Amino acid sequence: MPAAILLPFLLALTRMSGFFAFLPLPGGKDGAGTARLVFSLGFTIALFRQWPAFPGVPTIGSLTAALVSEAALGVTLGLAVACLAEALIMAMQIVSLQAGYGYASTIDPTTQVDAGVLLVLAQLTAGLLFFALGLDRQMLGLLARSLESRPLGVLAPEGAGAMARLTGGIFSCGIRLALPVVALLVLVDLSLALVGKLNAQLQLVLLAFPVKMLAAQGFLAALAVLVPRLYGAGARQVLAWAAHLAGS
Repeated sequence: MPAAILLPFLLALTRMSGFFAFLPLPGGKDGAGTARLVFSLGFTIALFRQWPAFPGVPTIGSLTAALVSEAALGVTLGLAVACLAEALIMAMQIVSLQAGYGYASTIDPTTQVDAGVLLVLAQLTAGLLFFALGLDRQMLGLLARSLESRPLGVLAPEGAGAMARLTGGIFSCGIRLALPVVALLVLVDLSLALVGKLNAQLQLVLLAFPVKMLAAQGFLAALAVLVPRLYGAGARQVLAWAAHLAGS
């Protein structure tokens, strides 16, 4: 294969692989890894006509720098999508710790290890919303346009600062999502403590876990209708930032 085709193919494949490495695909660990490889290779080949030429004369140093920049761009775009899911997962981590769901574990279909039931539910919900809201099509279209607007091997210097703000937003968004449920659980604890103070004969310790778990489950069910709105609002911010980073 001539260098005029091989080098753009390698650079484009590096960009696509970095993105698909963090795409929230459903399924087990092995199946998702195979799907990421197939998607990266297939999407790169499908965009053959949009491969730009390698800038300058190819040398070992310039090729290495170009591969690093392409991997950084793809990984940054993939991490931007992953931040949406991580905010929801962090909120469920806080809630499960306060409500007692940390004692109940199941098999995580992504990592094949034990994980909290609320964490697995949050991960599956985030993956479902990613495809239900059409974020997959928009990100793939943006990734395809980036081959024309962002030349291969050119590093985007503004990506580091924006990525730091996005990852920092995981904590603020997760805490805002979890605060209503945590506040309710604090009120439940105060109520049980007050009743136990008034009547020491009641064994409220045995009731604390069931009551808190039931209250958290009911409150999460009531807030479930807001999750797609919050996820969609975060997705619009991620898309706007990703389009800026990709030069679209």
